[in-house]
Amino acid sequence: MADDTASIDSVKPRRGARYWIALAIIGVIGGLLSGAFGVGGGIIMVPLLITFVHMDQRRAGATSLVAIIPTALVGSLTYYYNDQIDLAAAGIIAAGAVVGAVIGSMLLRRIPLVWLRWMFIVLMLLVAVRMVLLVPERGAEVDLSVPVIFGYIALGLIMGIASGLFGIGGGVIAVPALVAIFGVSDLIAKGTSLLVLIPTGIVGTIANLRGHVVDLRAGVVVGIAAVAASVPGVQLALLMSPRVSSILFAALLLVAALQLSVKAVKAQRKDRAPREKRARRQKRTARTPRVKG
Repeated sequence: MADDTASIDSVKPRRGARYWIALAIIGVIGGLLSGAFGVGGGIIMVPLLITFVHMDQRRAGATSLVAIIPTALVGSLTYYYNDQIDLAAAGIIAAGAVVGAVIGSMLLRRIPLVWLRWMFIVLMLLVAVRMVLLVPERGAEVDLSVPVIFGYIALGLIMGIASGLFGIGGGVIAVPALVAIFGVSDLIAKGTSLLVLIPTGIVGTIANLRGHVVDLRAGVVVGIAAVAASVPGVQLALLMSPRVSSILFAALLLVAALQLSVKAVKAQRKDRAPREKRARRQKRTARTPRVKG
């Protein structure tokens, strides 16, 4: 862990005008996605931070999480103003998500992730297909019952665990689950998802600050730009038909699955390299004749 932190601190991107402009543009893109689809925006912001401002994976994820907090706050307030948030559902899901985030961070250090990554990728592809085939019903709400409450808690746990394990924002899981499993309106699902992202983002950011992997100034710049774009993003969501919203969200899930696939392949290659090196060393040792003393 110390080596990872040291390597992160050693990568210092140049802080010229282009750097800050690139951060602002990335924030605008993430904010539009956040408002329009009820996700954190990290699916797009993380690879953009890596590509255009040369952050490493961990720092990009942590910086994106900082930006998500104010973006989710403003976006959820806009959805609330338009009566498109289920406050009770958000509170229950958030409780599960905070616990799940802690569990996910613990599992990250204890279990092999190769098969988990690929299972999650397959799940996202199946959800994308489901979103294309399903047309959400606008205005649909769900009455709280014991099974629904337990379902919300389970959804929160899955969101938190997946976030800790895979670095994927909970909105990618929450929105399709609320629509496809619980039958919630797509707009209420998006607004509720954004509200849940606030406490989970705060918990994750506190942990990242303790681990010294956050570029706080960069996160603030991205966050300010994302906040400015999140309100138009919500207005875009209100204008989109349920069918168009489902298709575009499915496309977003495909992008996320592709991004995770790239990570999974790179991780497998990285894990395979030391084993192959040890195997070659053992072959050379076996071929070397022993000298009798």
